[in-house]
Amino acid sequence: MKHASIERALTQQDFDAFAALSGDDNPIHVDPEFSARTRFGRTVSHGMLLYTVLRGLVDRIAPGAVQRSQDLQFPAPTYADELMRFSAKIVETHGDTVTIAVDCRRVDEDVVTCTGRSVLQKEAA
Repeated sequence: MKHASIERALTQQDFDAFAALSGDDNPIHVDPEFSARTRFGRTVSHGMLLYTVLRGLVDRIAPGAVQRSQDLQFPAPTYADELMRFSAKIVETHGDTVTIAVDCRRVDEDVVTCTGRSVLQKEAA
């Protein structure tokens, strides 16, 4: 089965840039003082920022395929400057569709912070 993975630490600058681009400037993502008073204790990544990294991996293993659906869960927070492992793996192929499992986990603790599946349609030959 095809798979791809990378290790990367997202920074507060990444969170801030994604907030500026997306318009999602929720203080949990961009305000360290606010976030320090939350249950997380510090800023956390936007879920869709995580998925943009994962989507890049999906494109590596299913180039040219069109995404038809995605299902994501965020069971734990992703913090700035923590080394993360982003992974994507083909788990099913049926006709012209392919299902890819994705996840993101903290390397030090092996804690999953994002998990899900993407269903894609292969490009016609």
